[in-house]
Order: sequence, then C-alpha cells, then structure tokens
Amino acid sequence: MKLTVVGCSGSFPSAESACSSYLVEADGYRLLLDMGNGALGELQRHCGLYDLDAVVLSHLHADHCVDMCGYFVARYYRHDGGRADAIPVYGPEGTERRLVTAYDDVPDEKCMREVFDFRTLTPGTFTAGPFTVHTARVCHPVEAFGFRIEYGGRSLTYSGDTGPCKALHRLARGCDLFLCEAAFTHGKEDIPELHLNGRQAGEHAERAGVGRLLLTHIPPWTDPQVNLRDAQGAFDGPVELAKAGATYEV
Repeated sequence: MKLTVVGCSGSFPSAESACSSYLVEADGYRLLLDMGNGALGELQRHCGLYDLDAVVLSHLHADHCVDMCGYFVARYYRHDGGRADAIPVYGPEGTERRLVTAYDDVPDEKCMREVFDFRTLTPGTFTAGPFTVHTARVCHPVEAFGFRIEYGGRSLTYSGDTGPCKALHRLARGCDLFLCEAAFTHGKEDIPELHLNGRQAGEHAERAGVGRLLLTHIPPWTDPQVNLRDAQGAFDGPVELAKAGATYEV
C-alpha cells in the first residue's frame, strides 16, 4: 500500500497544506480518504481528476468534505469526453444532502448521483477494490468514522476526527501505520469528545501496539512540535508529523 498525504491541516488550510485528504493506492486502485478545503487542487499533483476509483468521507465537517463540491463540477461538466461515470462515495448518512446543500445551485436535486454513487457508511466491513475497509464510529459532535484499511497482510488506520475512544483503539490494534489526528495541545484545550492532543494520540498508539504513528489534522494555530514531543513521550515507537506531499509505503 502507498499512502500520499494530499492535505493534513486541521479546521482550515494552512500556508503549507490543504485540509484533510489522503490517497491510498494498491494494485492500480486509488482510494481517497476525505477531501477537505484545498484538497482538490493538491490532489492533481498526485492523481488525475478522473483516476480516482472511490472516495471515503469520515464525516461531514467542511474541512473533510467541502472540496467534493468542486469535484462534482469536474466530473459533471467534464470538458473532454462527456460526463464522468459515477464512482462510489462512502459517507455518513446524509452525505448527498450535505453536498447538494453546500453546492446550493445544482442543476437538479439528483445531479450529484450521476457522478457520485453515494453509499452510506455503517460500522462494519466493506471491500473497495483490493482493500478491505473496517469502519467504526468514533467520538465527535457529528456522526464520524475511523477506518482500518488492509491489503496484502499490511494495515493502515485513519482516525478521522475523534476524541479518545475505545473504538479507535480497536481499529488501530497492531496496525503498521496509524494516521492519527492530534488537533489539540495537552494542557491547553480540554473539550470532551471532540479531538485528541499529541499525548493522547501517543497513548492510543502505545496501547494499540502500532508500528508507526503519523500525526495529522493539526490546525495552523497549534504548534506541531509540541504535539510531536508529547506523542513521543507517550509512544515508544517512531512518530512523525504528516506533511503535504509526503508518501509512505505501508
């Protein structure tokens, strides 16, 4: 499996990165996890607009899904070759309505279905190309999911947005790469069931026995070096900060 960080900024894009979006590839299949603010432009550095095979949206906050509106334009009004075929878009209940509302001036209420095959996420397992995807509800103010993606005996866990929760620990148990949000700063923000801080991300990684920890979704106002230090203090394994454009072999 190959992971490419398309965007990793939390809440809104930073000067260095778009918001959450991660490209996972294997056997020529391209699966995109989230498409937040600014991600569509950055995605084109790594993948053609019409080369994605499926999109999975962890939840419906704008910094994880809003660039799907621009992607609708690219697929629906494609200049050469006519309208693009519908690709699977997995998301929480109400994903289609959320995107139609965000776009606002759609040609008709059904047009997004012509290019997006909307599929509602539930806790469990589904197959996307060569990948086995395990899903679980995590702790966030809206319906939100974390994912464990498996291929060829290797595994990647993506937290999505979450506060500390047992479901995330189960998803991450023994995974090779743990892509985990660390939006808060330990000792500074303490809002239950919203986000993790660096220390909590490290604690989850340590308890789950993961191979590597990759911190992501750090907002522009948060010092990433503090969160990195806090995670390293809690996890006895390699820890890195996600960076836009970086790639990882899993």
